[in-house]
Amino acid sequence: MENEQNGFSDDSSDELYEHQVITADPKQTLLRVDKFLMDRLPNVTRSKIQAGIKDGFVKVNGDTVKPNYKVHPGDEVSIFLPEPPRDEEVVPEDIPLNIIHEDEHILVVNKPAGMVVHPAYQNWTGTLVNALAYHFQNLPEMQGNEGRPGLVHRIDKDTSGLLVIAKTEKAMNGLAKQFFDHSIERTYYALVWGVPEEPNGTIHINVGRSLKDRRVTTAFPDGDFGKNAITHWELMEDLRYVSLMKCNLETGRTHQIRAHMKWIGHTLFNDATYGGDQIIKGTVFTKYKQFVQNCFKAISRQALHAKTLGFVHPATKEFMQFDSELPEDFQTVLEKWRGYVNFTDNPED
Repeated sequence: MENEQNGFSDDSSDELYEHQVITADPKQTLLRVDKFLMDRLPNVTRSKIQAGIKDGFVKVNGDTVKPNYKVHPGDEVSIFLPEPPRDEEVVPEDIPLNIIHEDEHILVVNKPAGMVVHPAYQNWTGTLVNALAYHFQNLPEMQGNEGRPGLVHRIDKDTSGLLVIAKTEKAMNGLAKQFFDHSIERTYYALVWGVPEEPNGTIHINVGRSLKDRRVTTAFPDGDFGKNAITHWELMEDLRYVSLMKCNLETGRTHQIRAHMKWIGHTLFNDATYGGDQIIKGTVFTKYKQFVQNCFKAISRQALHAKTLGFVHPATKEFMQFDSELPEDFQTVLEKWRGYVNFTDNPED
């Protein structure tokens, strides 16, 4: 899980609020401001820092600077964001949870699409963490991930599916190590545009925040940017212009499946961020276009579901595996495509 607690906002605003001031030591040697901040914001990438500086989110002695500005002894480096500073207290909210499994150490929940996992800019309430704070007290927090009790990983707002929550420090440490070691079993089902030529494959390409648009994760095939990312995929169902794919994550980068699928030419169906909300494959006929638009209405999000989750229980040391049904919107759009293929193959039936 990438921690973006200290990340710069993706939104711009006419009013900026000071969040942090770092004063350079009197013995500070001349150092580029982006490198200066890299050493002091360990959870933020250099490209994000550079983009924040260019967008005016960083000031030195009250003035905006370029990323190559050299920090001098005694300089005051200030970080600004469009939203006012907030404390890390999570407001408990009585939001129902779909609990798949619970014991004294862990909790496995099935998150619905549309629910944000943790509070962040523009989503301070109504999140999974707000619900957890209401139903459970004294959940542990990972170091560097304050304000997100119980969390050891996350999935995107509009992705549905399984998450494991730590209820104790022992559970948090044990699960965090498994995520770090990439030994957690995570299987997603995705409906994508197009049909791959091979029945299965592995994508081993770096992914990271786009250098042009920080809201988007992109593939870096040369490995010069981003982080190591590995996705194993398998074709589950050929639906002519779309496919049902099974994706197993070996690593867990932000938007990894969405970026990897786009890279191999199979953008997730109705994924607006990555262009999947356009008709990428198929015919030019009006009836087909109307059919696809109806499919978009049936699943008003990217067609991605975290279906299974497997890990070694941090206390009992037993391997546990959990499975979830595809949500109704995903099932509906699948049936629509199956019906389309059947009708076009057998128009007189």
